[in-house]
Amino acid sequence: MEPGLPVRLSEAVGALRAEPITSREKGFGLLSWSSPVSAASLAQTRPRLFGGGFVWPLMVLRESALANNITSMASFCATAGVKLAPHGKTTMAPQLIARQLEAGAWGVTAANVSQVQLFRSFGVTRILVANEVTDRAALGWLAAELAADPEFECYSFVDSLAGVALLDDALRAGGLGQSPAGSGPRLRVLVELGRPGGRAGCRSVDEAVIVAKAAAAAPALRLAGVAGYEGAIGHDDSAATLAAIAEFCRNLRRVGEEIAGLPDCQDGYLLSAGGSAYFDVVVRELTAPGDGGPAATVVLRSGAYISYDHGFYERIAPGTRPDRPGPHFRPAFELWAAVLSRPEPGLAIIGAGRHHVAFDQDMPVPLLTWPAGAPEAGADAMHVSSVDDQHAYLRLPADSPLAPGDLVCLGISHPCTTFDKWRVIPVVDDDYQVIDAIHTFF
Repeated sequence: MEPGLPVRLSEAVGALRAEPITSREKGFGLLSWSSPVSAASLAQTRPRLFGGGFVWPLMVLRESALANNITSMASFCATAGVKLAPHGKTTMAPQLIARQLEAGAWGVTAANVSQVQLFRSFGVTRILVANEVTDRAALGWLAAELAADPEFECYSFVDSLAGVALLDDALRAGGLGQSPAGSGPRLRVLVELGRPGGRAGCRSVDEAVIVAKAAAAAPALRLAGVAGYEGAIGHDDSAATLAAIAEFCRNLRRVGEEIAGLPDCQDGYLLSAGGSAYFDVVVRELTAPGDGGPAATVVLRSGAYISYDHGFYERIAPGTRPDRPGPHFRPAFELWAAVLSRPEPGLAIIGAGRHHVAFDQDMPVPLLTWPAGAPEAGADAMHVSSVDDQHAYLRLPADSPLAPGDLVCLGISHPCTTFDKWRVIPVVDDDYQVIDAIHTFF
């Protein structure tokens, strides 16, 4: 698939933008009560976020930040000579995935076959499943889809001889691997390298090579390279964590060098890793000069960069300190919610909680308050101490004038568990006019 937008994907996203947004969607209850709106109509009418008929709490995405992040990551990858298959599980938003592909992304990453089916329904033609697939029914569907569409490329992870046998058996039962000399469609597989205590992946370079050889010999499979995930090695940017990630990436390269002589890899192979926290280390290590064998194509699978955040990624992602240069990302998420109560000095209760915003990495971050008709600064001395299902506990100076009915803007930490809380997310410009709406499919 060449950079750009497949016609089917463009048409499907266009249809999605025309789809009615009803009062059943959080935050749209007044705006769409009389007649439905759509992403396309919002782009035409450009209602104000404040006073435009929206209801609080409401999560929004800032367009200038989205555009900056998509462009910055695409430029970084092009300069580094690596490919990008952004992880679709972050947003599950075809409109955003289409923008990433249009900016030059090589493909899209999925976490499971259900996500593959969604992306296929919108016309995505190259999908990398960053996981082992062991569901025989799902593999039967995948075999039929590969056989039906010669333009569809699908990649999956495998990390054991049992996994190779299961994949090959299920796919052959579905009709793959029957053509002579492997001329028909096959499922491309990446041998996953893990680490002791990790969630999946071969536990050593030698084990990964054994699995790779088995995959190369399986009639329904095509060995495409090696993959791993470095993001779970640490959750900080200490020297020890960065060194451990670098060592893990060097082991990925070692597996690649070991399998380079196998028939499927003699013309090149993939090396894939890279979340949104340490992709600079991944690129540095995986693109280092090799031994002169077949060329390796590095594929990053970063996803959270598209919205970034005011917490976890802002602390440790590339570009946050001088010794880790990288793209300059900007947080795109803002959660606007109303003050419900000032029950005691130093405390305000905000009408937004676990059903609206991520809380697994950090508490939401107060950014702005709006007590006087326009967004104003005033959140520096505030912090959220905890969240309930529908409430946030905002700690603030006892003499703060914040009152019931005022609005508070909260930043988020960890977008992967924020997108999934909203089926429709308005997109605002820097003047808080709503110019689009993003549909998600979790």
